[in-house]
Amino acid sequence: MTSFLSSRLFELLVVILSLAQFSLSTNQIQYNFHQCLSTIQTPNTFFTPNSPNYTTLLTNTAENLRCITPSNPKPQVIFTPLNEHHVQTAVICAKKFGIQLRFRSGGHDYEGISYTSAMDPQYVVIDFSKMRAIYVDLDDTSVWVEAGATLGELYYRVAEKSRTHGIAAGLCTSLGVGGHITGGAYGSMMRKYGLGVDNALDAKIINAKGEILDRKSMGEDVFWAIRGGGGGNFGVIVSWKLKLVPVPATVTVFNVERTLEQGATKILYKWQQVAPHFKNDDLWTRVFINPSNIQNTTKRTISTTYNTLYLGRAKQLLKFMNKNIPELGLQKSDCHEMSWLESVMFIAGFPNAVPTTFLLTGKPAFLNYFKAKSDFVKVPIPEKGMEGIWKRMLKEENPLMIWNLYGGMMERISESATPFPHRKGVLFKIQYVNSWRVDDKRAMKKHYKWIRELYKYMGQYVSNNPREAYVNYRDLDLGMNAKNGGNTSFEKAIMWGRKYYKDDNFKRLVKIKTEFDPDNFFRHEQSIPILPH
Repeated sequence: MTSFLSSRLFELLVVILSLAQFSLSTNQIQYNFHQCLSTIQTPNTFFTPNSPNYTTLLTNTAENLRCITPSNPKPQVIFTPLNEHHVQTAVICAKKFGIQLRFRSGGHDYEGISYTSAMDPQYVVIDFSKMRAIYVDLDDTSVWVEAGATLGELYYRVAEKSRTHGIAAGLCTSLGVGGHITGGAYGSMMRKYGLGVDNALDAKIINAKGEILDRKSMGEDVFWAIRGGGGGNFGVIVSWKLKLVPVPATVTVFNVERTLEQGATKILYKWQQVAPHFKNDDLWTRVFINPSNIQNTTKRTISTTYNTLYLGRAKQLLKFMNKNIPELGLQKSDCHEMSWLESVMFIAGFPNAVPTTFLLTGKPAFLNYFKAKSDFVKVPIPEKGMEGIWKRMLKEENPLMIWNLYGGMMERISESATPFPHRKGVLFKIQYVNSWRVDDKRAMKKHYKWIRELYKYMGQYVSNNPREAYVNYRDLDLGMNAKNGGNTSFEKAIMWGRKYYKDDNFKRLVKIKTEFDPDNFFRHEQSIPILPH
């Protein structure tokens, strides 16, 4: 009995000592980082878990609630710099004390790696929510925008200066510009002007030495790498210079829903065959696919909604659609003419009553728990294949698929022009989303299983060798780096890297990373690895 008690007391002592060591380590990180940052005047920019506003700041823009549950690691510090020089100091201090950094410009991070870490629980988040300046230059047809500004703010400020200029970038208006552009940045004008990365003119990045570099000083290789090579890989993007593109004073939009009972399967099969090859680059559409109830019944069906932007007037759009996809049955009453900025609100799903000034709030429209995946389709999915999709979707509570149209300018840009390779031959991109509303491990396991099974089923209908994926829809199911961040081999990383970038682009990214960040200071669960020295 005495021996047993002695053993238990020893185990308890070990636990207490380990907890004390952990607490000391945590406090030491906070102290060292704060003391180092004290060389710059940063009032109300340093937040620890004991700060009153810490939780609000951490969760305010976290789009995926799955990533901020109590079981997820939380940063030891959230630092909100006011300018690029504050970011410089933060990088220098973190490197001095061996602190891992994460960088959040918005929060639309599907796996939360910009504000949580499975690699090292002792980490600091640099949050760009106070760096959102926007400088529109109509004479130069460009705009400089800081990393923390949202797309909604950017679009509003551009439209404020001109009704006939826009930005070729994303659809979700609460996206932070900094990280969004690093992954590619597709949007409703991609068939006309390409992606956000195709319209990036310059950038400011802070390297591991704390130096602020622009396009000229970083070099063309690094500038190539940050335009589609994913966030958090090469340095800290503090601002982008983007091209302003011409838009008509009046554009046209529509949402048209068709259910299975209205011939949705045949219409969507025709859309796959025809829409990607439209010669009219002014027309873009995506299709939302989800279960819904048949009106006045409890019976479920599949709903397909065509969410569309046309850079022109309704009359021309109606004529074009009824000639090319008459099966959709587009009516004049379906078409709505408006300004480009108003179309941004429409495409993003805001009700008509919401004023465009809401874009200045930078608030996400939806917050829930979700898991997402992506695919690229190069051959039309046959009707039988779609019927298999519908069967599976009807068994789940709240699944969503979004088919995003490619073609046009995307077809004419080389796969090696930027790290984003999903261009030639792509008919459309699929985004899979499975969401739930309660933090429940059993429910999460169930929803994870469903989306993984659907993803497995879809393997026969999508790109292969590699099966491609979109880096801005980051998916840790594809693989992860070693937890210490330093020992991941090229052979292991290429298993997920080639899916995001394809082989040649990934190899080039690794080479650039090895030269630009040889110590692998900027790293995360799916960061670009370095080659052995």
